[in-house]
Amino acid sequence: MLTRKQHELLTFIQVRLEDSGISPSFEEMKEALDLKSKSGVHRLISALEERGFIRRLPNRARALEVLRQPESSVTKPGGTAPVRAAASANSALAPLRTAAKAAPAPANDVIELPLHGKIAAGVPIEAFETTATLPVPAALLGAGEHYALEVSGDSMVEAGIFDGDYALVRKTDVARDGEIVVALVRGEEATLKYLHREKGMIRLDPANAAYDPQFYRPEEVAVQGKLAGLLRRYH
Repeated sequence: MLTRKQHELLTFIQVRLEDSGISPSFEEMKEALDLKSKSGVHRLISALEERGFIRRLPNRARALEVLRQPESSVTKPGGTAPVRAAASANSALAPLRTAAKAAPAPANDVIELPLHGKIAAGVPIEAFETTATLPVPAALLGAGEHYALEVSGDSMVEAGIFDGDYALVRKTDVARDGEIVVALVRGEEATLKYLHREKGMIRLDPANAAYDPQFYRPEEVAVQGKLAGLLRRYH
């Protein structure tokens, strides 16, 4: 058996998914159920997930899938009590259905990317242990697995990449000449540069005339990903 609030939330999510294909935000769920804080929504979501009614899709801020409906909402043959219970529930949940259909759908789905600190952090990308994430419109990303890095410094300003920007990086260990990559140098320093191969060496080019290209032996450079997009926040 679900509590009344759990049942209301499950219905609200289901109706929104049927209407727009996108699950509601935590703020919308809080308002629809008249809760005082989002923490109450988190508790309800966790309870529904533990009981197998919903599941969260990975790496997405607003992706919930309804797996099943509570049995109490289904009319059972041979008895009138379940029918009355279902009718009563449907009547009580009518305002929630109206709210779900009336709320505007967002223009873009949002993906929560792991935020691995600053590009000049000085340690391998895999070494970052963080729970921080960066919400990113899915339309900015293509196929594959991605992560985000905060840009530090001005070595790529002529490519339109500035200090404080967020580089959206697709994980890969291969890249073509001329692509902007996250390169791990000598297993110690991560840097964002243009990649070129020249006379048996790896050349990492900045996009700033004030800086010189950097040359390394191939075994000294490991590609950690390719630049897929850029986010900039204005304060």
